[in-house]
Parts: sequence; structure tokens; C-alpha cells
Amino acid sequence: MAEQPWRNPRPAPHLPEMQPHLHKLLIPAWLRAWWPAVAWACVIFTLSTDSFSSDHTATVLSFFVKWLFPHLTETQFKFIHHIIRKSAHFTEYFIFCLLIYRGVRGDRKGWRWAWGISALSFAAGYSIMDEIHQAFVASRTASPYDSLLDSIGAFFAFAVLYFWFRFRRPKSHSLQEQVSGPTSAASL
Repeated sequence: MAEQPWRNPRPAPHLPEMQPHLHKLLIPAWLRAWWPAVAWACVIFTLSTDSFSSDHTATVLSFFVKWLFPHLTETQFKFIHHIIRKSAHFTEYFIFCLLIYRGVRGDRKGWRWAWGISALSFAAGYSIMDEIHQAFVASRTASPYDSLLDSIGAFFAFAVLYFWFRFRRPKSHSLQEQVSGPTSAASL
């Protein structure tokens, strides 16, 4: 075959080689960091509507709980229903605070107090706005105690994040030990 000087001697890149670059070009870094928190905020907003009022969740939950435990009295069921609903408040804001921290942190690594306090403050503020939203829904009631419970869930997420980053062993350090072995005084 005749030589073709106009052709590029380097072969075309394969898809796995290009994916990291395409990923960064197609989706901005801020969107990659924040979309889970925004999606979860939409979930929380949806859970604050009439569809998830106490009456509606009791109807659905009573079917399952009474099927599992047919001997339950109405008072026992109401107590279980109350515990499940309050646990949902705690859990949804625990997750929300984690996702907000992810958004605030972005591509950076590790723990910063400013990031944690920002995530906690934003989650607590959103819980207040959520209770105000519920005040305008006919089948819901706004409760400062629910907002406090939401904020406690966010605070627990804040504490988990702090302890996770404080006591977690860095991967690069443990990988170096696996390759070279632990450093001893005799080898120095």
C-alpha cells in the first residue's frame, strides 16, 4: 500500500478511553454534584402533599400491618403508624443532609466544617419551609416538632459525616502499605 502522509498515524480512541472526558463535557460538575440533593428535595416536597397525609398512609399501611399481625388493636396500630411516620421524618432529612453535603463538597475530597455546617443549615431551613408548605395543604398540619425531628435527622447525618471522615483511613496510605509492606524500624 502506498504511503499516505495526510492520514493521522494515531488510531481513533476507543469509547472507554473517551468516557471520562465525555462525562465531564456533557454534564457540568456542579450538576453532577447537586442533582441527587435536588431530586431528594422533590421527593420530600411530594411526601408533604395530600397523597401522603396520615389518613392516606394509614389506609395503605393498615392493610400490610394487619395482614402481618391480625391480632393488633386499633390503638396499637395507631402507635405503629405514628412511629413509622416520625421515623420517616428523621430518615428523609438524614439522607437529605448527606446529599447536600455531597453537593456542597463537589469534586473536592474530605471534610470541612464549613461544608458540614452549610449542609446542616440548608437541611434545617428546608425542613422549616416544608412545614410551612404543609400548613397550606388541607389534610396536613404544620408542626414545629416535626421540623425539629427533621433537623435532628440532619444533625445525625452531620455527625456521621464528621466521624466517617475523621476516623476513616485514607485509601492511598493503605494502598502504599500493601505494595511496599509496612515500614519497620529495622528497614530504616
